[in-house]
Amino acid sequence: MNKIELKDMEFFSKHGCFEEERIVGNRFVVNLSVEGDFSRAAWSDDIADAVNYQELYDIVRVEMDKPSHLLENVAKRITDSVRKAFPELVRVSVTIDKINPPLGGKLYASSVTFEG
Repeated sequence: MNKIELKDMEFFSKHGCFEEERIVGNRFVVNLSVEGDFSRAAWSDDIADAVNYQELYDIVRVEMDKPSHLLENVAKRITDSVRKAFPELVRVSVTIDKINPPLGGKLYASSVTFEG
């Protein structure tokens, strides 16, 4: 089993339960981890045999651009889209951090992790 990770991808998106959050937007940090057998790409050194990092990033970017009320919904959409694009993956995990969420106190981030 092998793992590919895209770490600390930053996005400005309009997710949140409060209408203001969906109007003003906020900063989000996304971490994506995928697992599978990547030995064919390791041997061939050919992108055609690999899980393309650019495609993974593009999936995350597209889903982060769609406003949602809940981070759980965004995380599930990312996971589902990655699985659809790369059905050979054994495990997909995505963590989304909402930086400085409006919870009424000092807080670096709220975070949701979804695995599928």
